[in-house]
This record gives sequence, C-alpha cells and structure tokens, in this order.
Amino acid sequence: MVSVADGLKLLLLIVTACALGAPGAALPACPALLDHRFNSLQGKSVDLCEYANRPILAVNTASKCGYTPQFEKLEALYKRYKSRGLVVIGFPSNDFNQELASNQEIASFCRLTYFVEFPMIEKSAVTGAAANPFFRQLRAATGKAPQWNFHKYLIAPDGKTVYSFPAQAEPDSAEILGRLAPMLK
Repeated sequence: MVSVADGLKLLLLIVTACALGAPGAALPACPALLDHRFNSLQGKSVDLCEYANRPILAVNTASKCGYTPQFEKLEALYKRYKSRGLVVIGFPSNDFNQELASNQEIASFCRLTYFVEFPMIEKSAVTGAAANPFFRQLRAATGKAPQWNFHKYLIAPDGKTVYSFPAQAEPDSAEILGRLAPMLK
C-alpha cells in the first residue's frame, strides 16, 4: 500500500518531468516551421504552434490588388473546411505597393468588404531580405518566394511538407483542393 505522502511525491515527480520535457512525458513539440508568434491586425498575439497538426493555407494579401477578390474564396474555403481542421491565415504585405497604410485600415477593409473571419496577421514583408521569418522559411521549404500578392503556401499537418501556389491559383482550384483534401479530418 502506498502512503498519501509517497503518492504526492510520485505525483510531484511526474508533474516535474512533464514540465521539464522528459521523454514521452511532454506534448509533441511545435514543428520548427510553425514556431513563430505574430500579432493579428487587431494586436492580439497569434502563436502558429496552436495550428500544429492541421493543414494551413498561408497567403500574402493586399487590399488594392487585382487578386483581392480572392478574399471571398479564401473565406469560403475557411468556413467550409474549418471544422475539418483547415486554417487560413492572411499576411498583408506592401511588398508590391498595393496594401493600405495601417493595420486598422486593412482590418476594416477585410471585414467590411469581404467579411473575413480567418486570422489576419499584422502587415509585414514577405519577400527579400526583409521578409518575416515565417515567409523566409516557406521560401526555403519550397524554393519559391511570392512573385505577387495572393501567393499561397499549403502546409501539411506534419508541419514539414509545404506546397506553393502562385497568385493566379484560385483558393478553390482543383490544384489546391487536390492537395488539401487528403489533409482534412
């Protein structure tokens, strides 16, 4: 029979092992690709690790681009497959000189014009040396950097496999849906 004191000591050891990351005792680590934190357009913290084990469609966006109507299809895709694990994340960028000046203006535009509910990250660079670290890793993983607004990266639930799609690929295209479908729950 184990005494209460011995039981408490054992429980304390288990909790300590979990907190210190003992093998087999901790939750799975966040994939390196997703180990990034950003602020949303509204200033709330967004930890990409929270989306681990789910398919993620990361898109560099702009409010004044010929491809801006893709927001409608991105939102429809998000609503349709959110319950099956899909996360769509928008990364507004002015790399191609077609984005509004402030995060507040971008948030209002997306919400009022396209009723966007998927996560939108604060404006940042997505190309070149100034690209945010996440987009640098996406470029390294695929060998393809955004050539224009609405370039899309589909990240598999393993957090390692990444597919790249140019701006011209519509969010609901057979090309994207064909890669996405096997990833959904």
